Order: sequence, then structure tokens, then C-alpha cells
Amino acid sequence: MSDNHGKRMTDKMTSSERDQSFPDSEPSDAATIMLIDRAGAQPKVLLGRRHAGHKFMPGKFVFPGGRIEAQDRNMQAATELHPDTQTKLLERVAEPSAELARGFALAAVREMAEETGLLLGTKRADAPKTPAEDWTVFAETKIYPDLAQMHFIARAITPPRRSRRYDTRFFTADATAIAHRIDGKVGPDAELVELVWLPLDGIKERIELLAITEIVLADLDKQIKEGFSHDLPVPFYRVRSGKRVREFL
Repeated sequence: MSDNHGKRMTDKMTSSERDQSFPDSEPSDAATIMLIDRAGAQPKVLLGRRHAGHKFMPGKFVFPGGRIEAQDRNMQAATELHPDTQTKLLERVAEPSAELARGFALAAVREMAEETGLLLGTKRADAPKTPAEDWTVFAETKIYPDLAQMHFIARAITPPRRSRRYDTRFFTADATAIAHRIDGKVGPDAELVELVWLPLDGIKERIELLAITEIVLADLDKQIKEGFSHDLPVPFYRVRSGKRVREFL
């Protein structure tokens, strides 16, 4: 990560993001989707505002996402990941496998459905085989996740000694991948109290963003402008020897 890039991240951080008073812990694998709408003149991205009562990032605008579950990798899909995406997802992981890579992407799809009611994929006449109760809604609506449509945009590991640590894979998919909508998932008593579509250009002037959210949105914008190809390098943000670094997968 360049000095200027790192300074922008540090300057953007809230006091809670800088808090290093916690015992160190291993990061949990997580995944999220930056859903984009490119139908208009300016690409727009979907963000959700977290409930103010949450202990973790209360009231912040985030991408729908969460932890990887063991059964995610076994969910039936309409298509599989692009080979370049799979390769990048498996770089610098302890036990690489095709199942692990698809598990990252499928977890992001599942979390999107759970938090927003938006099911991404392809509708078919028959129901997919589901590996766990969390995926039942896809069987009920006969939606198959479409992994070939998903692009790997960035990876980031929460720095040490934070209250919670995640090794997060940031994906994107086009809004045209929305195959079904379930009402009632977003509201005053839900994890996300509202969803907003905001233009990528000037987004940080419209809402307050977490440092890493702002950075990966810039990565998404760069990927779009460079052709949105699966073979583009993927930034990997982490701390090495006490310094924030940006490497590439």
C-alpha cells in the first residue's frame, strides 16, 4: 500500500476502528457482495445501514455479508466460478480447494438473501439441492446461484487486536442477477434498517463510510473502468510486521 493510500485509510478510521485494546485473535473467514446497477449513466452500488443497537458497527453503512458457514461450499449452483476468480480466491490460504473457493462466493450470496431478501442467481423449473436450512429459500423459489457472474474485487484482513477480526472476500455482481425478492428482511427491527442505491462517483460525500468500505469501493470503480475482467489483479489488504500493506492476488 502506498504511503498516501495508507494515510487515507488511517485518516478515515473512526476511533472504534483504531481501538487496539483487545486480545489478539485469528480472523474468521467472511464474504460480502457489492451489488452494482450499471443500467444508468453512473454505476450505483447497494449499501445497507446497520441497526443502531448493534454492538458491532452500529448505524454504519455496509455491504451485505457475513461469516462463511461449513455447508456453503456444498450448495448446488447454476454455474461455477470463473477459473481466474477461483485461482485468486485460493492464493495464500492454508488448505486450497475448489470447494473452498466456491464456499466463499456462495456465503456472500446466502448472506445477501438473509440480510436483504435479494436472491441472486438463475430461476429454473426444478429446485436446487440445498445442504442446510439456511439455503431453503433458494429451493422454495427454485433459484440457483450463478457463480460465473461473480467478480472478486478485494480481500482484507482486519488488523490485529480489534474487537472482531475477519478475513473478508469482497465480491461484486450486477443487479441483473437479482432473480427473486423477499419482502420484510429490511426494517426497523432487522439487522439492516434500510437499503440505499448510491452512485459510485461521489459516494463518500453522501454518507459516512468505514475506511475499508471506501477503499474497496475505489477498487470496484477502478475494475469497472479497466474492463471488469476476471483476470485483473485483486488487492489484498492486511498488516505485516506492524505495517498496513496492499498486495495483489
